[in-house]
Amino acid sequence: MTDDKRFVPDEGLAPASSALPGAAGPLQETGPPPRNKWLDVWDQFKHHKGALYGGILFFAIVLVVFLGPLVWPYDATYIDIRARNQGPSLSHPLGTDQLGRDTLARMMAGGQTSVSVGITAMLLALFLGSLVGVVAGYFKRLDGILMRLTDLFLALPLLPLLLVMVLLFRDSLNAAFGPETGIFILIVGAIGVTSWMPTARIVRGDVLALKEREFVLAARSIGTRNSMMILRHILPNVLSPIMVSATLGIANAIITESALSFLGLGFPPDFPTWGRLLFDATDYLQQYPERVFWPGLAISLTVLSVNYLGDGLRDALDPRIRGR
Repeated sequence: MTDDKRFVPDEGLAPASSALPGAAGPLQETGPPPRNKWLDVWDQFKHHKGALYGGILFFAIVLVVFLGPLVWPYDATYIDIRARNQGPSLSHPLGTDQLGRDTLARMMAGGQTSVSVGITAMLLALFLGSLVGVVAGYFKRLDGILMRLTDLFLALPLLPLLLVMVLLFRDSLNAAFGPETGIFILIVGAIGVTSWMPTARIVRGDVLALKEREFVLAARSIGTRNSMMILRHILPNVLSPIMVSATLGIANAIITESALSFLGLGFPPDFPTWGRLLFDATDYLQQYPERVFWPGLAISLTVLSVNYLGDGLRDALDPRIRGR
């Protein structure tokens, strides 16, 4: 009679699959998923109180000027001579002008034009500046030509150049597109063409540093084309200065348009902008000083909020500051 001895594994030993280092067993603990970059950006941005309040104020202004005319009962062009030169009241919170037009309605209509000009001119300047900066920084043989062109535009006196452009092209554009659309295209084009230079210099500096980084050299070593290199590796890494330039460009475009309208070279008199309202109110400055106060306050608050917003975005998008 023989003993039937069978091998029973020790319960204290771990299975071989889980004992091997790096083996993917059922009990293996995985680390937390990588944190989204934009959450880090938001965490840094919301700690910048000025930028947070500036962003809220800017978006509130945009909502009021674009959605307010839908619910406000008065039209910006409605003339009521019997109600002219009235002070603030329940029916007209900001009063009326010399023709009886509601000042609040004209402020909202003027805000639509000023903000639209600011955003559109900013997009044009951003496109031109990013294009010149990326090409100059990536292609060494074009760097000298494009940067000398940038220096030439920086040396030009911008306000006289804008005045000359308006005087030269106003009539032809008005005849082709109408008085309102023509002057809008002219103002946007003039501001965009004369304000792309700072963006180009900033983007060029970042591209010069990026193209010597390891990931760019590795992509070049496997034969990546220049177009794909720029679109997939260069542009995504220069979004931070581009976005900051975008916010600051809106403020610059609004101020420039207001200056042109204040000089009487902007939109027609029956097409209100904040600068045009300032220009119209100068004749009644001593009798009705509040007419200058409201458009001036709107321009100041918009520009201030956009500047704070750009300041917060610059800090939030910089990884060196975000990691502190």
